[in-house]
Amino acid sequence: MTLHRVNPAELSPPTGFSHAVTATGSRLVFLAGQTALDGEGKVVGTTLPEQFEVALANLLTALRHADGTPADLARVTVYATDVADYREHAPELGAIWRRLAGRDYPAMAVLGAVRLWDDQALVELDGVAVLD
Repeated sequence: MTLHRVNPAELSPPTGFSHAVTATGSRLVFLAGQTALDGEGKVVGTTLPEQFEVALANLLTALRHADGTPADLARVTVYATDVADYREHAPELGAIWRRLAGRDYPAMAVLGAVRLWDDQALVELDGVAVLD
């Protein structure tokens, strides 16, 4: 499997994402949206950073059980109920990402959502990975 991150010089420098990712491999893994649910199905954490950490850990757990690693992520979409809050916490969220997933950033987007499936959820992440 090969992922090549493309960040053209004529575009704004990416911070915590790649502008494009090309992928070659033999297996795609589509990762369902993950929120800050614990093993019993309860939302944990009351702040965006707390919930982001759990949601990302859940996404990476699903990926690991599909035999993937964070470096295999080609695309991640983040759904946030408060984009201004997400922007305000971006440095902290970036640190959480780097600690859990490293510095091989996928192509990413952050979308505002009126609400998520669980009323208490502030953030949800889904993704696509490419494996050998």
